[in-house]
Amino acid sequence: MGWTTEQSGGGFTLRIYEPGKEGGTSYMQFSRLLGIWNAEGTEIGELPIKEAVRMEDGTLRLSGASELFEADAVFTPAADAEGVYDVTLKAVYKGTAPGSYGLTFGCELIGPGRPDWMIPGAFYKENRFEKNLRKYPRYDYRGGNHDEMVSDYWSFRSDRAALPVVFAWNDEACGALCTDEMSEIGLTGLGFRGNEAGTSIWLQFPYREEPVTFVGDAIPKPADIVTAKFEIGQQVTLKLNVYAASADPHAYDPFVRRMYKVHEAEHQPNPWMGLEKAAELTAHGLYTWHYDKNEGILNETAAFDREFNNNVKGMGDRPHMHVGWVSGAPYAYALLAYGRKNDNADYSEAGAAVLDKIAGGLSPSGIFWASWVAGKGWTAGWNPKSDWLQARTIAEATLFMTRAVAFERERGISHPDWEAAVRSNLDYAASHQREDGNFGSYYNCQSGFVEEWDGAGGMLWIAALLEGAAVFGEERYSGAAVKAGSYYETFILNEYIYGAPEDVHLTPTSEDAYNAVASYVHLYEFDRDPKWLKLASSAADWMMTFRWTYNLEFPRHTLLAQYDFRSRGADQASTSNQHLHNYGLFCVPEMLRLWTYTQDPYYLDRTRDHIACFLQFIAREDGDFNAYKGMVTERFYNTNCFQPKGMMLTLSHSWCIGLILFAAQEAQAYASDLRL
Repeated sequence: MGWTTEQSGGGFTLRIYEPGKEGGTSYMQFSRLLGIWNAEGTEIGELPIKEAVRMEDGTLRLSGASELFEADAVFTPAADAEGVYDVTLKAVYKGTAPGSYGLTFGCELIGPGRPDWMIPGAFYKENRFEKNLRKYPRYDYRGGNHDEMVSDYWSFRSDRAALPVVFAWNDEACGALCTDEMSEIGLTGLGFRGNEAGTSIWLQFPYREEPVTFVGDAIPKPADIVTAKFEIGQQVTLKLNVYAASADPHAYDPFVRRMYKVHEAEHQPNPWMGLEKAAELTAHGLYTWHYDKNEGILNETAAFDREFNNNVKGMGDRPHMHVGWVSGAPYAYALLAYGRKNDNADYSEAGAAVLDKIAGGLSPSGIFWASWVAGKGWTAGWNPKSDWLQARTIAEATLFMTRAVAFERERGISHPDWEAAVRSNLDYAASHQREDGNFGSYYNCQSGFVEEWDGAGGMLWIAALLEGAAVFGEERYSGAAVKAGSYYETFILNEYIYGAPEDVHLTPTSEDAYNAVASYVHLYEFDRDPKWLKLASSAADWMMTFRWTYNLEFPRHTLLAQYDFRSRGADQASTSNQHLHNYGLFCVPEMLRLWTYTQDPYYLDRTRDHIACFLQFIAREDGDFNAYKGMVTERFYNTNCFQPKGMMLTLSHSWCIGLILFAAQEAQAYASDLRL
């Protein structure tokens, strides 16, 4: 990494270039050491850079002072990563009386082009299209209506981020600033601004949330401005990182990997049990609390508090079942497999009964209905229109029904109804695919007409078609999958995959990453084209931007703090649904195979983290964290979104239990490598 300083207005300006591009036209420009703001959020001063010295050991020392603070910042080139400075900034309060202030460390990204952004797990590019049906923070270069959560600048709490870093790109460079979730003066923050006046990124100590605060609702809360109390002569030491790289959209990956290794030594996982015990408990939980024998479904939710559930006429238990995604085929398959392997007839019969129910639920269009609802029967699910079916939900159900067919065939058991249902769905996907390979995202349940083509919601058909081709010997299925691989690769290369879940219309989500990993690993296994392996790896890297590298510091009286929940390895659900979830267990088998193909230990380590994280909070006995034996929640709250930080949703979800049951079985073959 190259740098230069130049004197300007009685001070210095620091310019940092990507490695090998010293003196170029794009760089990170530090025009001051710190900005200072008061309790009202008004910037009341700054520390200009008064001295810039290259030390004998190659570090760079900047210093500055104002009436309120003096500070030194030492920039040390990282020995283990190109383009990284590790920075230690020491600030001393010089005021004559105690005061409440906040400090901003930031820079401008100089160079041509409108900016793109990434705050891992929390913000990607513009983050939301204008046409999105769900409201959450959106970036617009032109500004926007803050009441609609649209702005050309945003500041966030660091605990919204899977790694507290803000990346900015222009046409020629990438720059990033990173810090820890917590500092000596409280929870940190990070943010950005991009408009005609320029592009800037920053870290804040403590945090601010501006221009409004997103709490999960369509209507935002006011800005949240926090300051720290400084005593006379108080010194604070702040740790942060500066990163410069090329304009490659994938330039975030080396820095994320580097910071993961740094955090790995400091933030340990804490699994409560091993894989076998997790499978035993979740099989019990799924069967006991979610299986409805009379209806042949897996209820989507079951209340932790059974007395409360009785008092509200069972409304804590949701007697609905999606065929994939939040219930249905994946988890019925996992229960069936566990029952067969462990000679538990109750479990295997329950799994088979649910799959029978799903196989009997074909819509007039020839594909599965999305969900079954007590009192209504089969419905289209949680989609923008009541007669639309969403591609990912249907593709996932088809994928796991196909796996169930293959699993039962291996044991000499035939299910003609399952096979007919699977083939009907695969035939639909292959026959409705657009010439360019797109499967579309939403389908009319009556006519089968593709209602919306935007997004990557149809990507998972790739995996379903390839497994279907192997089971049924249909080359046209694999041909459709390969054509789709060439279409959907654009989403991966653009580092912006969106459209997977029904409930967050056209939103970038961790679930999109899981689908991409699964699909492109399958493509590589089909024809061994290295292009597919590279795309699978790239998708896995993007997936890791949703995955926590560190353990959050929860308020000490909260449940998550009292149980010492370790967040390393958990995934943010999406930029819209900001909570930690375990859906990454969906692609554990593909991630482990990706590791074997690439021999990249990063994929094994981060998959181990994810599994280990969710070997926590499986109820070990009735009463454990106020749940019943085998129950698993959907949501762990990492920030002030939906619920206060440190809380958890007191509902057991069939998909959360089912994915642990699925992954625990799939990971057994790699148990010695995973050390779980």
